[in-house]
Amino acid sequence: MDLAGKVSVKLDRILATPKRGDEPFHRGCERLEFNLNAFWSWSVSDLVSNATRGRLAEFIVARALGVPTSCVRDEWGAFDLTTPAGTKVEVKSAAYVQSWSQRKLSAITFLVRKTRGWNPDTNIQDEQSCRQADVYVFALLAHQDKAAIDPMDLDQWRFYVLPTSILNQRQRSQHSITLSTLERLRAGPVGYADLKGAVSLAM
Repeated sequence: MDLAGKVSVKLDRILATPKRGDEPFHRGCERLEFNLNAFWSWSVSDLVSNATRGRLAEFIVARALGVPTSCVRDEWGAFDLTTPAGTKVEVKSAAYVQSWSQRKLSAITFLVRKTRGWNPDTNIQDEQSCRQADVYVFALLAHQDKAAIDPMDLDQWRFYVLPTSILNQRQRSQHSITLSTLERLRAGPVGYADLKGAVSLAM
């Protein structure tokens, strides 16, 4: 109770725990006939969609770098991943093929804007904008045959790795970077098996 006689409520950050998928929806104590896995299947089966592909790219990069994925993805982290060696990694994804009807393959550009970090434990945002990670991994779903696109086939992905310091030194756009620029900077491409080594070399 506070001084006004009201019941005080703790509003600290909610720390999510990993789910299995077989947890049932329910009404109070009454179990319903559908479970969490049904929701996952309904909501994120389109792996080619921009939003889901971005999260999938983070997962793939995490697996390549040895980042534990048994915990819950941090939705609001200032950067995406931390390697076992402590390297902070930002993952950006793009693809030639999209879920919707296309007249031509998509041009490949990655957003690299500076951001203001936010601490979910304090709900306070940083005053200065900057790039929060040490290294950027640009994950390109490079397959161009729409009939055979399969984001779960890691051979269809190509990765480009760039230290944040190089992005900060660029004289041109500070908001985005094109595939041709990444290739000119010799940031890649590398395959899934070589991604861990490329990130280590970038530090």
